[in-house]
Amino acid sequence: MASGFKVLKGPHGLSTLQQAFKCITVQSVTGCPLQRFYSVTANENGAKASVNAENMSLLENLNLLGVDVKMARQRQPGVLRRIFTNEQGLASFLQGKGASRQTVASIISRYPRAITRSLEHLEQRWQLWRNIFQTDEEIVAILDRSPESFFRSSDNNNLKKNIAYLSSLGLSNKDLHRLLATAPRTFSNSLELNRQMVEFLEDVCVELGGTGPKEFAKAIISRNLYVLIRSTKRVKANIDNLRATLKLSDAEFLTALQGPVAKILDLSNEYLKNNLAILQGRLIALGSCEEDVKKLIIGYPMALYIGAVTLSTKLDCLLQGGITMKQILDRPKVLDYSTKNVAARLEELRGINYDFKANGIGILDLSRKRFSAKIEKLVTSTDE
Repeated sequence: MASGFKVLKGPHGLSTLQQAFKCITVQSVTGCPLQRFYSVTANENGAKASVNAENMSLLENLNLLGVDVKMARQRQPGVLRRIFTNEQGLASFLQGKGASRQTVASIISRYPRAITRSLEHLEQRWQLWRNIFQTDEEIVAILDRSPESFFRSSDNNNLKKNIAYLSSLGLSNKDLHRLLATAPRTFSNSLELNRQMVEFLEDVCVELGGTGPKEFAKAIISRNLYVLIRSTKRVKANIDNLRATLKLSDAEFLTALQGPVAKILDLSNEYLKNNLAILQGRLIALGSCEEDVKKLIIGYPMALYIGAVTLSTKLDCLLQGGITMKQILDRPKVLDYSTKNVAARLEELRGINYDFKANGIGILDLSRKRFSAKIEKLVTSTDE
């Protein structure tokens, strides 16, 4: 358990800590003896404290590093009872990669188990990540955002196998970069779990008459990075639900799944089911037909991601602003913008008597900079 661990003197000066530690010599993985400080907490009678007691010297060390011990205790209390830890080694390692003292403290506070990783493990894992990322700064930024992504698994061999397997699917380094940055738990999954999802997606392709199952699986993973951290049961239920709702031919459904529809396959089954029902009901109440519902879901499946209440509010805002349902169905990306943003744009356009019937609603889909430039141009032409 202690192999490969050591405590380095930090920038804060640990002379006082050395008095609170007893020193033992352990063998490192290289065979060289390392000194490791550990705490022995005694009661008034000189007896060793309970094995369930927190390591007081470790707590003192964490405080010196600026760690929020209260948060660490809430997250992973068992770590604070360990005798052998590597907090100083971890701090030195991360700071050597460009992490600030505050970042190191935040990482340990939110994921205390990080201090149980040996320097050898850290170096191996960092190198595996560096095979995908171009700079240490990128990795530090991900650790700062999600410490669990790097420290959750202690199995570097599994990470190596997952990288090799996902690469064998045809996923590019850019895809792997996005996976590690967005859904890092993919690489903490067992290789078998990732393989099960890929094989399931390949089976879906074959069932629908597809001839490129490997390409199909790759297309879905590339479009939805969260698929690999969901269960096959969830994804299957969503596919079955969409298939029943859309009533497409096998070939049409296969094409839809490889397109934008892939982005909603990771949603919870109830959320997707409820949003589908509400969206259908709302559109039909507004005079749309089943084909319109199908068109919106296939062309802009993110409408099911938004949430029923938010979507309904956005539709009301657009319709009250003089936009027709047909225009929304033809250009559904206007639903990407917040209701507040859309309302503000509609107000500006109303002020210059903009005619949506004659000019369409493309102006609502412009970036803020281009929208402002367009408004300025329209105002100038009106003045002339």
